[in-house]
Parts: sequence; structure tokens; C-alpha cells
Amino acid sequence: MNRNHRTSKARWRCWLLPAVSCLLVLSLTAGEAAAALADDIIRKAPQNTPKVEGLVLSPDDALPRVTARSAVVMEARTGRVLYARNMNERRFPASTTKIMTLIIALERGNLDDVVTVSAHAAGTEGSTIWLAPGDKITLRELLYGMMLHSGNDATVAVAEHIAGSVDAFARLMTAKAKELGATDTHFVNANGLPDDAHYTTAHDMALIASYGYSLPGFEEIVSTKEIAFPWVKDETHRLRNENQMLWLYEGGNGVKTGYTEAAGRCLVSAAKRDGIQLVAVVLDSNWMWNDSILLLDYGFRQIDTVTVVKAGTKVGSCAVSGSGTRRIEAQAAESIVLPVVDGKSGYTQEVSLPKAVKAPIQAGDTVGTLHVYYGGKEVAATDLVAATSAQRRSFFLTVWHGLRQLLGM
Repeated sequence: MNRNHRTSKARWRCWLLPAVSCLLVLSLTAGEAAAALADDIIRKAPQNTPKVEGLVLSPDDALPRVTARSAVVMEARTGRVLYARNMNERRFPASTTKIMTLIIALERGNLDDVVTVSAHAAGTEGSTIWLAPGDKITLRELLYGMMLHSGNDATVAVAEHIAGSVDAFARLMTAKAKELGATDTHFVNANGLPDDAHYTTAHDMALIASYGYSLPGFEEIVSTKEIAFPWVKDETHRLRNENQMLWLYEGGNGVKTGYTEAAGRCLVSAAKRDGIQLVAVVLDSNWMWNDSILLLDYGFRQIDTVTVVKAGTKVGSCAVSGSGTRRIEAQAAESIVLPVVDGKSGYTQEVSLPKAVKAPIQAGDTVGTLHVYYGGKEVAATDLVAATSAQRRSFFLTVWHGLRQLLGM
């Protein structure tokens, strides 16, 4: 990884933050000012948010000083925590809930399905994409509306389509959370509207979002800045992502904002640089954009990369049947480069090869797999390919080989 990431750079800061906050604080309480400010940024942000230079808020060797009551930054592939503050305290997730809704939809739904919007879905309270009863919209387009514009109505339409009801869908969400190790999470709806039985932790939400990046289609949706659909009830027919980190942070590629009075300002953000995917979570934050930038900056300063496996490295061999060649060596088809912290990798490898392969085998043919694990979890893999060719024996050589074995020659 480029070592320049280990030195602090000036980060893009939204110039609206100090100007608007000074005006708001004259008439609002601190909590009201923070909430109104974030709404104002989302509502008034220009079509192309400018990259404005700002001050670095913490030195290289300092821990990030965030305003969030709970926070964490995690390396997505391994689940390694790089910084945490009260990461296991249960809190309300607000609309960051929709990250799990997206995961369930991607795993269980057909994105080309046409969803008929029910009156129940169309009447869902809170943020909306203005669905009407009887609207027919593909599941894929509903997911964009749900993640970019935080449509609560879209989440109910998705839940009903996939599981028959929101309650049944929420049970799938909770079960998936437990499967991922997010054991302090419980969902009762698909959108994050307040409920005492609907909660998570910063660590759990980071685990959930990190898993999302392993799914086809997840990154494409959560990193989309703008998209247009004919059914959007606006003269531009466009939806714009409410996650300003996509504009504010270099490499930003997700994931979801959230706010309720009970939850406070919440943001699950993500960025990818040099193949390293980080996920940051802030729950109940006064300044969620600044907090998230600080967390991601800190996270990237802690990370290096190491080549765990180099392409062409021979890692084993297997017998060959039906050939004059008795064994062939297997080598890694691709290099595997993974993140490390403080020079400590903690990775283990497992070679999966058959006892024998049948000729003919050409150099480059896949004969097995090399798995890489971290903490018992598979984090990477590459094919093992034949380093050389092994041709099939002719009929005469096959008979001769059989006679030699029979006679003990």
C-alpha cells in the first residue's frame, strides 16, 4: 500500500458546516442545531458537491476524537477493529437498518421481479419515495429508492414481496444478523422506525455492512450518487443519495444515513483504497460527517498490505493417473494481497488438492484451491493450477505399464 496514506492529508470539508451552524446556534439548542444542520446539508447540497480544503482535526498519532456516543472503524474483509468507542452498547439504528434489508433482498430476491406496491406499503410513515398503491416497480429499482432516498415505503414493499409480511421479513433480518456474529442486534421492521425491541450496536452494524460488500450488487447500489427512474414523482425523475460521504471522502463507496429523535444522527460510511475496504459506524453523533471522516482517516493510517500468496508460487503436488508423468506441481493462479496492522498478519493457509488427477492435464488447468483464513473465517482464495502438462499414455504404454506392475518390475 502507498505509505502516503500513513501521513495525514487535508480532507475535503463541507464549507456549509461552520457557516450554517453559527446561524443555527443562535436560535436552537445544541441538539436541535445538529439535527437541523445535517438535514440542511442533505437538502441543499449542490448537484456536484465541491471538494473544499479543510483542516485536519487530529494529528497522525492521535486517536480520533468523535462526538458519536458509539463508534467503530473496521477492515471489512477480516472484521478487524481499528478503533472503537462504546462499540458494544445497544442503540437504535434508525435507517441504517436498511443495510440489512438490502442484504436480505439481494440474497433472497430476484432483482428483475416486478413488485406491486400495497396500500400498507404506500402508507408507511417517515421518509418516502412517494409510492402509491398499485404501483408496479422492479425490486432492483425499489432497492435504489430505499438506499439512496431512504424510502420507508420501499422497505415495506420489499419486505412484503420477499417474505409476505414485515414481521416475517424482520425475523429473516435478525436470523441473518446472528449468522454474521451480530448477536446484539434485533430487528422488528425493515426501515428502522423507532421500537424498543429494534436495536443494534456499532460493532454489529459494521459486521453487517462489511458482509454486504461480499455480495454482488451491494456496492453498486450503495455507492451510486444519482439515478433516474420514470416512476420518480419529481420533474427530474432522479434520486440523489443522501450519503454525502460519496462526495466528501476520497474512495467513498457507501453506505447509509439514519436519523430519528430516539437514535440521533447515525451514519454507516465506507471507503475503498488500494484494495482495502473500510467501514465506519457512528451512532448518535452530533457531527456525523466529521466523525466519519476522522474514523476513516485513522483507519487508513493503521493499514498496510502484505502479499500472502504470490502468483506462480508452488504450494503442493498431486499424482496423475493415465500418464507417464507421475506427479504434477500445483501453483497459485493469482496473487493474494491482504491488509495488515502493525506488521502482524494473522493469516493461515489451507491447500485443497485431490490425491490424483486424470490425464491429460495442460499447464494452467485448475486442479485445486488455496484458501486463506483470518480468525477461522475465509477471507480470500485462489485457484491452484498445474505448473506443467501431463499427456495421456498411449494404448501400448498403458499395457506395458500394467505388465510391469503385474510382474513387479
